[in-house]
Amino acid sequence: MSSTPSQTLSFQDLGRHKDERDCWIAVHSKIYDITNYLDSHPGGSSIILRYAGRDATAAYDEIHAPGIIEETLPSECYKGLLDQAEVVVLPPEQKQDIKTIEKTTGQSTSTETYTKPELFKLISTQDFEDVARNTLTPKAWAFYSSAATDLVTHHWNSNIYRRIMLRPRVMRNVANVETRRSILGCPSSAPFFVSPAAMARLAHPDGELALARGCASEGLIQVISNNASYPLASVLSAGITNQPFFFQLYVNADRAKTAQLLHKARELGVRAIFVTVDAHVPGKREADERIAADNVSSAISGAVASNDKKGGGMGRLMGQYIDKTLSWEDIPWIRETSGLPVVVKGIQSAADARTAVACGVQGIMLSNHGGRALDTAQPALLTLLELHRICPEIFQRCEVYVDGGVTRGTDILKALSLGATAVGIGRPFLYSLCYGQEGVEHLSQILKDELETSMRLAGITDVEQAGPGLVNTRDVDYLVPSSEEHDWIKWRPKARM
Repeated sequence: MSSTPSQTLSFQDLGRHKDERDCWIAVHSKIYDITNYLDSHPGGSSIILRYAGRDATAAYDEIHAPGIIEETLPSECYKGLLDQAEVVVLPPEQKQDIKTIEKTTGQSTSTETYTKPELFKLISTQDFEDVARNTLTPKAWAFYSSAATDLVTHHWNSNIYRRIMLRPRVMRNVANVETRRSILGCPSSAPFFVSPAAMARLAHPDGELALARGCASEGLIQVISNNASYPLASVLSAGITNQPFFFQLYVNADRAKTAQLLHKARELGVRAIFVTVDAHVPGKREADERIAADNVSSAISGAVASNDKKGGGMGRLMGQYIDKTLSWEDIPWIRETSGLPVVVKGIQSAADARTAVACGVQGIMLSNHGGRALDTAQPALLTLLELHRICPEIFQRCEVYVDGGVTRGTDILKALSLGATAVGIGRPFLYSLCYGQEGVEHLSQILKDELETSMRLAGITDVEQAGPGLVNTRDVDYLVPSSEEHDWIKWRPKARM
């Protein structure tokens, strides 16, 4: 049947196109001809054919974010609107603030009723984590909270901050404090930003959109994940005029796709590219592997998480497109292709920090992927100390960021005192999405308040005043390699026999 996009079509019209040779579906009252898309659908054609000639909105929303279908399909696939008189609009489900939790102790199992607390009762990042643990689906919680193998690095990330002591100065006028900082030339109300974290929609229907709106309200910068659940354009549109966004890049094995994505990011107004270099392959995250995945897909990378013989790890299954051949020689190409400032995310040694700067990057991010890649890798704060000991000139040549384990205002202050321009915070912001945009704003305010209080009690009034004299690192100094030993491994690819 021929039709034009201006036409209104009935369910009967839609139902005439219901097989692999002629397949139409309706999504949010819009009708699309997806016949030529069946074979290229990341989740396979069978799932689409279940809804051929029918309204597929409910099934679509379980997996995809709004806007993906419009961005993926050419305009000629749109056939018209479904007759609104025939569309049954169901009332929105009420938010589930009460949940029954099953707990196993020894050989006995009991159930408890968990009531989600009101937002104002949460006063720390730990409070947000507790809510997420008890309200997210088991799979979402496993994906967000899991780390590699024995979780050693994951725990080191936060524990090392507890081993560094502050050395406050007293009797100073601290009535007014200034937390604003410039990050890659972009204004930020505080020296922290939202680190890239995949699939935020698992925590809240608005996902990355809520993060963007919360950052707009609080004057913070969001680094959008390459595996975001919403299209890049949708996330940027959720913000306000001139709101700065950065984009995290996993280089695709299909370089043409990476080039296309970088061009799109620049056209949309992204201010910088954070290239992830510490996860050529995903780490083994056992908690994530143990729970089956549900064909969740990313709106930007197109990666789909399903299941295989190894388990249902979303991080592993969604990372199969990442280019394992990525090397330092590719950084200039990324700079030239994007035309944007480039930050290398995942630096874990002074030697690599030097190499990154030699490649002309504008920033380096000291990170071990939140403990989700190589377990027993050293925490980022230890790498920060390594830079001071081995190549202190780095701090004059580029901006330096750290992430992993930052949960308190004192953690932020310690990182700044050791030369960090800003810190990235990932998991806590995902957990804050249990309350949507308001949760993002509330968490931001908690961290800002803690930082301001820590600054006042330490005797400083501006983040620019934070320096090495403010901290005592003696408890961990012995863990930092000296310049004589840090280069003992020389990279020599072994010849095949």
